[in-house]
Amino acid sequence: MRDRPHPLPRLPRRALLRGAAGSAALFALTAALSGCGTRGARQTGASCVSEDLSGTEKKLTFSNWPQYIDVDDKDGSKRPSLDAFQARTGIQVTYTEDINDNNEFFGKVRPQLSACQSIGRDIIVLSDWMAARVIGLGWVQRLDGARLPNVGRNLLPSLRDRPYDRENVLAIPWQSGLAGLAYNGNVTRPVQTVDELLTRPDLKGRVTALSEMRDTMGLLLQAGGHDPANFTADQFDEALSKLKRAVDGGQIRRFTGNDYAPELAKGDIAACVAWSGDVIQLAAEDERIRFVAPESGAMLYSDNMLVPNRATHRANAEALVDYYYEPAIAAQLAAYVNYICPVQGAQAEMEKIAPELATNPLIFPDQALLARSTAFMPLDEASERAYESKFQQVIGG
Repeated sequence: MRDRPHPLPRLPRRALLRGAAGSAALFALTAALSGCGTRGARQTGASCVSEDLSGTEKKLTFSNWPQYIDVDDKDGSKRPSLDAFQARTGIQVTYTEDINDNNEFFGKVRPQLSACQSIGRDIIVLSDWMAARVIGLGWVQRLDGARLPNVGRNLLPSLRDRPYDRENVLAIPWQSGLAGLAYNGNVTRPVQTVDELLTRPDLKGRVTALSEMRDTMGLLLQAGGHDPANFTADQFDEALSKLKRAVDGGQIRRFTGNDYAPELAKGDIAACVAWSGDVIQLAAEDERIRFVAPESGAMLYSDNMLVPNRATHRANAEALVDYYYEPAIAAQLAAYVNYICPVQGAQAEMEKIAPELATNPLIFPDQALLARSTAFMPLDEASERAYESKFQQVIGG
């Protein structure tokens, strides 16, 4: 499985605000958030009732991010795990790769969901912070836990009982990942800490950081001894000041989405803030490219499957969600996408199909790594605007 080509940049799903589009995206974000609190935006189970037609309609529509599912090496139109689900269940899946950015997608579906209207999708995949937002707005259907036995048995303990889904019936992880540091050992010595990345003279001008505020600022908060899952405005400002000094001093070349990957591979940059899945791909081609989870901590994120209000095939969607929590199917998916697998038992199955991946801690992290990894705390609308605005002012968005 390691010789499968991975065009880079491969997955734009973690990038929030990029390049010259940053200011426009921030404006769109602010406008979207401003509308979140307006009358009629929030829904409840009583105010927005969804009908399930799964008993008579064996179909569903699944919206995901680009290149986030296994594809046949010889025929790119085939998705082996999804094809097997359709053959087993008789449920026909319309699979679309039409989610490229959390905020962009939110802006696209907000008018319909805020008015309790269908968005024409039965499953959508959103990053954890956006999943928390749409759940808070009441735009997501509650799943039937009795129809999700594999999820109940196999969901990783570290991904259970999250603040926005204490019962694990609203947002089921599709894949997870880490944000940490990466360096190219062909052009620099190891980089082990955030302070090294931001201050080491030999790295000046050869560093990039992520334009995703939660990941970059989460790492800086951890490096300052603070908890990204529970921090104060003063602690955020302290971490941001450290970032600003690195920007003003020329240490950081630019802020990126995952378009840092080709530059890191070529040695055009020496080190960066990076996502684990990208670095796994690069390391498969060059073992001197390394991912580092600093001792101060790494940022853990998940992309989650949700069933939006007015989706008409909830039971069919539940069948698909639970199918991907079969360990053998989860291993098949993880072998292709190379992110953290959220399914217990998949590691043993991976031994059978790609043993070299079964021991990769960036796909199957051990408890020590998980213990020092955390998710960014949920933000209300006012805090989202305030923190994102401050961050953009520093990174030049």
